[in-house]
Amino acid sequence: MVRLCNQYISAKSLIMVLFEAGLLVAALVCGVKLRFWNDPAEFELYTQFPIFGWQAAFFVMAFQVCFYYGDLYDLNSRRKYYPEWMCLGQSLGAGCLTLGLLYFVIPALMVGRGVFFISTVLVSVFVSLDRLVLDALWRVVAPKQKALILGTGRLADTVARELRNRDDLDIELAGFLELESGMSHSRNSLGGLPIFDGPEELRAITSREHISRIIVALEDRRGLLPTRDLVRLRVQGVRVEDAHTVMASLTGRVGLSTVRPSWFVFSEGFHRSRMTLMGKRAMDLAFSLVGLIVSLPLMGLITIAIRLDSKGPAIYRQERVGLGGRCFELLKFRSMRADAEVGNGVQWACENDRRITRVGRFLRKFRLDEVPQFLNVIRGEMSFVGPRPERPVFVEQLRKEISYYDERHSVRPGITGWAQVQYHYGSSVEDSFRKLEYDLFYLKNLSLLFDCAIVLKTVRIVLMGSGSR
Repeated sequence: MVRLCNQYISAKSLIMVLFEAGLLVAALVCGVKLRFWNDPAEFELYTQFPIFGWQAAFFVMAFQVCFYYGDLYDLNSRRKYYPEWMCLGQSLGAGCLTLGLLYFVIPALMVGRGVFFISTVLVSVFVSLDRLVLDALWRVVAPKQKALILGTGRLADTVARELRNRDDLDIELAGFLELESGMSHSRNSLGGLPIFDGPEELRAITSREHISRIIVALEDRRGLLPTRDLVRLRVQGVRVEDAHTVMASLTGRVGLSTVRPSWFVFSEGFHRSRMTLMGKRAMDLAFSLVGLIVSLPLMGLITIAIRLDSKGPAIYRQERVGLGGRCFELLKFRSMRADAEVGNGVQWACENDRRITRVGRFLRKFRLDEVPQFLNVIRGEMSFVGPRPERPVFVEQLRKEISYYDERHSVRPGITGWAQVQYHYGSSVEDSFRKLEYDLFYLKNLSLLFDCAIVLKTVRIVLMGSGSR
């Protein structure tokens, strides 16, 4: 198990990504070799750098992105061999189509038809064999880590349930340790796992059960935490973690219902270097300029469709709260009737909202109503990735009802964001509370790599047309 963007990721999944990248390069090189097996001079000419290097890079990137979208790297949803091979076939087909479009746009990256066919066949063989061999090896050489949870309350039970839902992490729970020594308990297990009694037994249990990870899950630590024993175990190499940090890494959100203010103060993260912010702004401008240029013909068609479908302007301007709590005008394609708020005033969008037009329903399904916000990003009012901006009337309500709500205004709002790709469309205070948990996790771990991961997830959601309302 490793951490990437402060999230727990299976080490096996990461190894698979890196190893299969090498296999894809090997498949392309072997494809060239087989195509020109009797002509070494042509093989040398074909594989000259830097052109062949770029061809190999885009070959690998196209197929691995399609593998990612086909859930082939999500070990928590691994299927049996036959369904997985079906998904591999679909991903290979999608990769071929993607490369075909890429070659149409940039002909210099094209490989010959014979090389492409042979290499694609080799990719299917290499990747299939890799997964069979890696599965067999992993069962032998990668024993599960054993973890002990300190505490038996609600927080401890929540951590245990989240860990048991992540089979891909290879963590085995040994049980719980009750720290209130001498108390009589009506139960000796929790969730099917044993409860060990007494903090004085911590070191003995750690040694006997071969514990490599201790998770402190106490609602109140005063007078209960066996600090001396934990220090000694930590020095001996046993990993000691706070439950709130573990939960954030497992779920990708900050649990506001249990976290204390001190956690925000002392936990790692919430750091934004000047280089990171400059890189983020450069990425915003690059993505938005390319997106605006590519989508110009589509924007023209959408404008015509909106005007034909219902009365009113095609572009809708709406006041939203941005960086530092300052308001700005957000641009959207109009997806509701022009008189949507006449009489009833401002209200949340809901499931099967009757105010949404026919064209608007399609635009919302594939998030096309957000396309004009490329201009907001270019003007510096928004970022490509960040917390979604809310309307001032909702912000006033939510900052009164939800702690830390204003912290989401410490960065520019985004066209897409971590909360948008992890949680469904919000239409209530409860939904806003849950989305804030994801936004705070994003603020804690803000980085260019995290932004790129969110963009990849966003593309997948847009193509599937999910999560809209």
